[in-house]
Amino acid sequence: MKTFRDIWLVFQRHMLLMVRSPLSIVLGVAQPVVYMALFAPLLKPALASMGAGSMTDAYRIYVPGMLVALALGGGLYVGFGLLAEIGSGVVERARVTAVSRVALLLGRALRDVVTLVVQAALLTVLAMPLGLFVEIPDLLLAYALLALVTLSSSAVSYGIALKVTDPHVLGQVVNNLAQPLMLLSGTLLPLALAPLWLRRLSQGNPFSRAVTGTRALFAGHAADAAVWQGLGLMAVVAALALAWSARLFARSVR
Repeated sequence: MKTFRDIWLVFQRHMLLMVRSPLSIVLGVAQPVVYMALFAPLLKPALASMGAGSMTDAYRIYVPGMLVALALGGGLYVGFGLLAEIGSGVVERARVTAVSRVALLLGRALRDVVTLVVQAALLTVLAMPLGLFVEIPDLLLAYALLALVTLSSSAVSYGIALKVTDPHVLGQVVNNLAQPLMLLSGTLLPLALAPLWLRRLSQGNPFSRAVTGTRALFAGHAADAAVWQGLGLMAVVAALALAWSARLFARSVR
């Protein structure tokens, strides 16, 4: 019970910091909004071979991929915040308290999940006037899948930050990790349009299943096998990433 209480306390602290600086949430969705306004209109002819006969169909394919890209990319960059706290002595002061070291990770990761869900909701609302419509149960299930993606990527980011400790090195590592993961998950365009060798290569990327599952949910196909495969696979990836990062926290923050 103490661990859960510590997680809640750490989560509350980071949520309070986020509420005091809501601009970060707005800035986080600025780039996806630009892509949605300027890039998505190009997709109707590009996705015609997949049955996208209208802009509504195009947005139903593009927006889910964009949300997974936001969850993946946003999560991978949260390690910079941890390095800033380490540099300012916040983590150092935590060492003299009785707070659980695992809670220091999970409290932060849950804050990242809330941030992503808020941003995803804003983007979904902004896409509605463009013709996007999703049933509420399907949308909530899609947000659950996005939450697992964020848990995975943020845990990996915190772990890498503890390993490298240098913001410049962290930036290079994250960039080199984020780009192939996004490209091989089909966030911008479905991998069905890719050549066979690229589709085979993407099968080793667990986030491609998350993109496929999210698109199925936005299309109203909650019973699609891709949805449950994506949820199950991302749950395993999130558990492994959290376990690895929590172990690093326990070793580094003594």
